[in-house]
Amino acid sequence: MEGISSKVVELTKQLVNIESTNPGSYEKEISDFICGYFAKNEIKAEKSEVWPGRCNVRAILPGKTKGPALVFICHMDTVVKGDRWTKKAFAVEETKDRLYGRGSCDMKSGLACALSIFTDTAKKIKNEHVSLKSPLVFIGTVDEEGDMTGVEKVIMDGWVSKEDLIVDMEPTDGQIQMAHKGRTWFEIEIKGVTAHASMPEKGADAIAGMAEVISYIRKQIQICPIHSELGKSTVTFGMIKGGYSPYVVPDCCKLTIDMRLVPPMSTQKAEELVKDAIQFGEEEVQGIKCNYKITGDRPPVETHMDSPLMKKLIKAVEEVTKSPAKVSAFPGYTDTAVIAGKLLNKNCMSYGPGKLKLAHKPDEYVDKADIERCYKVFEKLVENILTERRAL
Repeated sequence: MEGISSKVVELTKQLVNIESTNPGSYEKEISDFICGYFAKNEIKAEKSEVWPGRCNVRAILPGKTKGPALVFICHMDTVVKGDRWTKKAFAVEETKDRLYGRGSCDMKSGLACALSIFTDTAKKIKNEHVSLKSPLVFIGTVDEEGDMTGVEKVIMDGWVSKEDLIVDMEPTDGQIQMAHKGRTWFEIEIKGVTAHASMPEKGADAIAGMAEVISYIRKQIQICPIHSELGKSTVTFGMIKGGYSPYVVPDCCKLTIDMRLVPPMSTQKAEELVKDAIQFGEEEVQGIKCNYKITGDRPPVETHMDSPLMKKLIKAVEEVTKSPAKVSAFPGYTDTAVIAGKLLNKNCMSYGPGKLKLAHKPDEYVDKADIERCYKVFEKLVENILTERRAL
């Protein structure tokens, strides 16, 4: 690979070699690298602190109008290394066709594409009599692999708007992905009454009560309506803790729940389901008392084929790949999904190098050809949406 392709691959390697695990090293070193990268290319970048030492990064190439802007948003953190690696996680191992390392797929190759397109566009503005119709914006976020506090700060800071055209470079297997299942989290706590295990009728079994609650929720989620694009709503009971002795009726039990919801299910409807489950549990196991709280609320996002960004991105993909663009749902939740849900922005989507099934896995890798394809698609997207020749 030569020229532009080689440059983006080399930048990907540099980014992967910077550990930015969450939890772990976090994003300070990589955010400093990005600011330095922009400075070398005579681009001003700014930071916004989310947590001490953990800052979002933004750079803007102004346009003739203030907006809507085309926004490239990429998270700078990765998941932890984990076990069972046969490759080095933070020192890129390279073959003819692939780059191995933590974050190579999710999403430092996409980050490299965004940074390269941004700086290359700046050079065209300076050297090739090119101007932008509206702004091109780069945003690097923290904590995407955690609680997504980085993108929430982006919204709070006003770095994005409802009208902006926003794309992240998550690994999407060559597809454009806009739809997401919603994510709703609950914590349920049950208080019971201790008693000797030989006389359970003298107590109130908190764990037995939680079992009834779990069974009720599981059965109700299974019969929720199926969405034509997103499929089924699902529930995972991620963590449970209760009791303190195998010989005593347990007087406490705590549970965390992760629901992935599709329309028409919503957090409001899920909350009603949880209330019904609690009532059922209290009826089945007399003497227990239940309470709950919602610890996370991310609404579902549906595909909007009439979105201006969708149409432009499809055009760019087809011009570069010479084949029909594929549109599908994203299995997880992304920074753009948070923006879409909170701002009701219908121009938020994902398209990036790599395969999502490799993300978070040992021996994570990205194909170099994927990096090249995505660079060319984003180059074409910027060209089609923003750039025009200045009169000499």
